[in-house]
Amino acid sequence: MSRPAQAAPAGRAGPRPGRTGPWGRALRALRGLRVRLVVGFALVAAVSALGTGLLAFREARTGVLQQSQDVVIKQFRDSVDALTRGVRASPTQRELQSLVDAVAGAHQSQGWQVLATYEGLRAASGSAETFGRLSRELREAVAERPAAVFQRVDAGGRPYLVVGLPVVYGSGRGGTVLSGLACYLVVAQDTEQAYVTAIIAAVEHATLSALGGAVVLALLAARGVLRPVRALRGATRRMAEGHLDVRLTVHGSDELADLSRSFNDTAAALEQSVAELRRLEAQARRFAADVSHELRTPLAAMAAVTDVLDEEAPRLDGRTGDAVRLISEETARLSRLVNDLMEMSRFDAGAAVLALDEFDVAESLRHTLAARGWGDLVETRLPPPGAARARLDPRRLDVVVANLVGNALRHGAPPVRLSLGTRQDPTEGAWLIIEVTDEGPGIPEAALPHIFERFYKADATRARSESSGLGLAIAAENVHLHGGRVRAANRPGGGTAFSVELPVRRA
Repeated sequence: MSRPAQAAPAGRAGPRPGRTGPWGRALRALRGLRVRLVVGFALVAAVSALGTGLLAFREARTGVLQQSQDVVIKQFRDSVDALTRGVRASPTQRELQSLVDAVAGAHQSQGWQVLATYEGLRAASGSAETFGRLSRELREAVAERPAAVFQRVDAGGRPYLVVGLPVVYGSGRGGTVLSGLACYLVVAQDTEQAYVTAIIAAVEHATLSALGGAVVLALLAARGVLRPVRALRGATRRMAEGHLDVRLTVHGSDELADLSRSFNDTAAALEQSVAELRRLEAQARRFAADVSHELRTPLAAMAAVTDVLDEEAPRLDGRTGDAVRLISEETARLSRLVNDLMEMSRFDAGAAVLALDEFDVAESLRHTLAARGWGDLVETRLPPPGAARARLDPRRLDVVVANLVGNALRHGAPPVRLSLGTRQDPTEGAWLIIEVTDEGPGIPEAALPHIFERFYKADATRARSESSGLGLAIAAENVHLHGGRVRAANRPGGGTAFSVELPVRRA
């Protein structure tokens, strides 16, 4: 992998904050299908129970009050009719009081309070405050109509039935004749209110019972609905882990069964496609390995010839010398590409193994730079001899450092620095930290996640390069083979930093 020679570093998009912690888990649980099903069932049950209860309450309340009202009015009319037969056409105050006392006394157990009026006369069996509940509309209706009139009123938190009854005598040519005598009844409806309260309590109990039953039914329904959903989720997770042979057991013929069948069909098609891709990938890898192996012999002969030509190039004329040098450079580039392909094929085949040896890592890094003539091009910050020893594969470490430093020299800008340090982790133990930095333009942020991929080029306009495009990929494979980690990042002040972490092993 190589980096562009000129590219401005792109801005990094920060990670989108997620909902974590107990509140986040609680919020996700509240958004779950089970909760929504339970809430939906509960709402439907509550609305249905309340609606039914309210209708039943209204009908029952109306029935109770209507029956009580009819009974009271009939009793009041019968009592007044029976007692007014002996009253004169123009009753006196004494006769009015006798009438009131008689009517109230006959229904003393019911708590009747009676008022009789005739022109300016007034007789009552209760207090004046009691009959203050008689509205003007009620009095006017009694004076104008020969029929009983009633009202329901609340006073002091208690319900009362107020009845107005005009007394009539016979009928004349114009119909029924009002005598001018009117009787009024005020009676508390505590018993009826108790019935209404009992109805309300029954409605509340029925609503709560329906709500509880709905929750139970919702849980059972959610269990039945979520069982195939959980199975689908588990199968999806297993498929994501690479188990493409996972299949769901299909029950029934509903929508969830159709979903399970669709998943099985998709999984089968995906398994077939992945198998075909793996087969083609294996063929491509074998082809690359075979071609690389077959090219090594002619390349070795070509390299020997180019060595001879390089010695003769200074004595050749200009155009011929340039052609000879071009052939030599391209042959060397082709040789590096073939060697890198051979190396990658060994990683793919699982044939790459470590030849571990304990050595001085700092001295190994100095030797890597000196062997390639980079001693004057790279600034080093290495510990003194003997201060950093580890059990590693020296050849693979040389490959890692050479690829990282060479990449920085080709695509970065001086100064290029190589540093070595150690880190002690309380759980993972000691680690070697190798860092290669430069002052170049950096790597585009979009390219950073792919920087260690094979043949990836951050600059698509640069088709050719001195490198094979496999250098960083080979470096990463060698680091991973050691059980280490490799990272690439843009430095805040400009440039790029490659860091390698390798576990320290002791013999």
